[in-house]
Amino acid sequence: MAQNTPALPLPNSEQAYCNVAALEGGLLILKSKLAIAGAADDDKHVSPSLAFLLTHVRSGKRLLFDLGVCGLVPESPALTPPFKNIFIETFEPRVPQDVPASLMAGGLSPSDITQICFSHVHFDHVGNPTLFPNARFLVGSEARALFEPGYPEDPNSPYMSTLLPEGRTDFLDTKGADWKPIGPFPCALDYFNNGSLYIVDAPGHLLGHLNMLVRTSSDGGWIYLAGDSAHDWRLIPTYRDGEICMHHDKEQAAETIRKIAGLMKLPRVRVLLAHDNEWFDENRVKFKPELEPQTLTAVFKV
Repeated sequence: MAQNTPALPLPNSEQAYCNVAALEGGLLILKSKLAIAGAADDDKHVSPSLAFLLTHVRSGKRLLFDLGVCGLVPESPALTPPFKNIFIETFEPRVPQDVPASLMAGGLSPSDITQICFSHVHFDHVGNPTLFPNARFLVGSEARALFEPGYPEDPNSPYMSTLLPEGRTDFLDTKGADWKPIGPFPCALDYFNNGSLYIVDAPGHLLGHLNMLVRTSSDGGWIYLAGDSAHDWRLIPTYRDGEICMHHDKEQAAETIRKIAGLMKLPRVRVLLAHDNEWFDENRVKFKPELEPQTLTAVFKV
């Protein structure tokens, strides 16, 4: 018998919430057959690598979720020599507008950003951290193992040991006492301690994979930023391998996908994937530079 998904917390009388703006962070070619069993050879699409600017409405604090692809792809600090050509040839990344340019189009500078949370540390999500000199970086604690050692200490590693800024990176222990259940998810951190933004442990895709559950209104709207929990909507609610497994642990990935499918049954919840090409194509007009990121929030209200 199917279990009901636990409800999300109701808003209180003075409920805090966050404005949410989607930012362009480069484009990839995703071949469906890599991720979806039975997909045709010519089933491929141009997909965004989305980043999100979250602004706490009361304090004005800003947090970025992911940084997309580095604007100068061959110089990406996330691509190690053994894997650079493989990733570039497989995914054909191009960056008409990177996250720093997207911020500046909205009147902000990378130096205005003080907090950045990575869903995970793949090259199409971490951009170029060196362009954000005032930011602290939030990373799932399990990701630490990917850099022990990284390249060049391990010449075969796909992860640069220098990627995460030393002294400005906080590894979040998702097993800590502050991580508590919310909705279908067993471990989430109430980041601002007022129910406006939850960092969610979303295991499966890569060690340290995190999602975000963001309250978008004072009366009960939510957005779930799913990162790479799934690379295509055809994988929700049921994950199945394509030519390769796109996840570090496919059993955990399948369970995370099931939880997201349960979340989608709750009222006033919108789920966005990091590479959500259908949503991006439908909403591309809303990324015009003359629109400040904060003004885009109404588009994403639920």
